[in-house]
Amino acid sequence: MPRADFVIRNALIIDGTGAPGRVGDVAVTADRIVAIGDMLPHGGHDIDVKGLALAPGFIDAHTHDDRAVVADPAMTCKVSQGVTTVVVGNCGISLSPVVAPVRPPAPIDLIGSEPEHFFPSFAAYFDHLRNNAPALNVVAQAGHSSLRFMTMDDLKRPATEAEIGRMQEILRQALGEGAAGFSTGLEYPTAEAAPTEEIERIAEVVHEFGGFHSTHMRNEGQDVMASLAESARIGKHAQVPVVISHHKLSGIGHHGKSVETLAAIEGYRTAQVVTLDVYPYVASSTMLAAVRVKRSTRTMIAWSVPFPDLSGRDLADVMREMNLTLDEAVERLSPAGAIYFQMDEADVSRILAYPHSMIGSDGLPHDSHPHPRLWGTFPRVLGHYVRETGLLTLEDAVRKMTGHTAATFGLRDRGVIEEGAFADLVLFDPASVIDTATFENPAQPAAGISGVWVNGVLTWTNGGHSGARAGRGLSRVGLKRLAWAA
Repeated sequence: MPRADFVIRNALIIDGTGAPGRVGDVAVTADRIVAIGDMLPHGGHDIDVKGLALAPGFIDAHTHDDRAVVADPAMTCKVSQGVTTVVVGNCGISLSPVVAPVRPPAPIDLIGSEPEHFFPSFAAYFDHLRNNAPALNVVAQAGHSSLRFMTMDDLKRPATEAEIGRMQEILRQALGEGAAGFSTGLEYPTAEAAPTEEIERIAEVVHEFGGFHSTHMRNEGQDVMASLAESARIGKHAQVPVVISHHKLSGIGHHGKSVETLAAIEGYRTAQVVTLDVYPYVASSTMLAAVRVKRSTRTMIAWSVPFPDLSGRDLADVMREMNLTLDEAVERLSPAGAIYFQMDEADVSRILAYPHSMIGSDGLPHDSHPHPRLWGTFPRVLGHYVRETGLLTLEDAVRKMTGHTAATFGLRDRGVIEEGAFADLVLFDPASVIDTATFENPAQPAAGISGVWVNGVLTWTNGGHSGARAGRGLSRVGLKRLAWAA
């Protein structure tokens, strides 16, 4: 073996495939893994990590980090928990291709509130990432609501035939310039008026490029089964794989329905590719809306433009202090975001354990008081759901964070520890790794993450950021074409 730049020795190698862990050495040269085995020759630098686990860098399947990788390229909230790649542009909202003369409507403003935050094309977005590298890799989607915002004068109606044609053209250009897929957020006011046929027509373009369609479905409560059927229909019509975003059951009256939803997904999977992502918490977070408050047992304010000092407060306390009804409070505080306690732990656990689920944080990095999932998702899975409850084995949890996710999105040579793969790696202590971010104090780095390498460059070590920014924009051009049929 040629002399490696460094060798990680005596690690418990969890390779991302789900195979049993094994103790061994991993050698890295430049940005690639060049050898795996026992007693490898010395490298330029040897790191003895006996007792620690070495896994592929975690791939965050669902993020809203579109602007975060631009505004805060160190991305400490993610690399501190072992994440080396983020998938952005989810829920129908993307930073490009958008030209925003004024603050865009919610929920697009969750990722960018000012005109200068947006990029007119994916070519411009990827150029920025090449010239101003972030600390981790970025996979980007084009959002349906962003396309509608660029095309339509009224988002409260279905698109016309001409507008659908224009959105197809814009999406075709976006995919040609590097976008990996197409996302929708059909529950949101920017897209809820769009009929299924509108999405089917636009998604046809994705098939041309071998990409995928991810969806924040039209409903995650009473009509969740109909929404699953709509999602599968879109995938079948357009002949594209479907990713169900942050699968959950919202509202007390719908707790327990994950038994039905997962059975339905399993049924759809007999004919077409359908996967899903999930975060390990019973609370969600998005724009402030009365309908979401009503189906929650508790609501916290994540941010408010008119009342920034209310971030982190319970909405019920604020309503009482200000003598406001719910509708009055939403109107007074908006634009605003909130954290909603509305799911059941049994559903969360069942979806986490489902063999085809991936892990995604769905964090909102620009919130004044973010949901703790932004900082704690991956260590929480490893610490709580592997070590403390035994819901998942260590090997399967890592597979859901790495190899399975890489295969779902068509990432080449990532998500696994094997010779020739990119050296995206995370070193952690299985006995102590845990999230420390809480709903009261969410911006807290995890415990038990000893080292993170991105493309072979040490980025996080011993609880601190190295300052390295070795991440890359992972363009559609470099990704595998994805099959849509089972």
